[in-house]
Amino acid sequence: MSPTRFASEHKVVYWGSILILIALAVTGLIRYESVTRNNETLSKATQLQEELVRAGYPSPDTDTVERLLGTDGGQVCEEPGNALKTALWKIQQSNGAAGPGQRPVISDTRAVEAERIVLQVYCPEELPEFEDELEELKTDGTVRR
Repeated sequence: MSPTRFASEHKVVYWGSILILIALAVTGLIRYESVTRNNETLSKATQLQEELVRAGYPSPDTDTVERLLGTDGGQVCEEPGNALKTALWKIQQSNGAAGPGQRPVISDTRAVEAERIVLQVYCPEELPEFEDELEELKTDGTVRR
């Protein structure tokens, strides 16, 4: 049997082996990135948990924080000073009534402080913009402890 005939008969095996090796390499890279990301999310979630407890807040569930905020802070860090988000946040800080009975209330200072802590841990570069927006918001100690 000539060497060229042997090689041509086994092309399928060669190509199949190459495809399997490439698939294994890609799978390995994806899993490595996933493990690295999981370590980072756990680290940030633990740091947030410690900071909140240090500030006197109850300890949040680490798994929930990991899922919600991930590695980059998720929705919390996407333009925290954005006008629409600010407007929606102010609406949520109302008395809970619907329609004509809805009235704005003075937000509790501690509620705002919790978001500040999240920003410090996940996206400190967004903190100055958030601070600028807070200057316009009236807060006070409105919740009994």
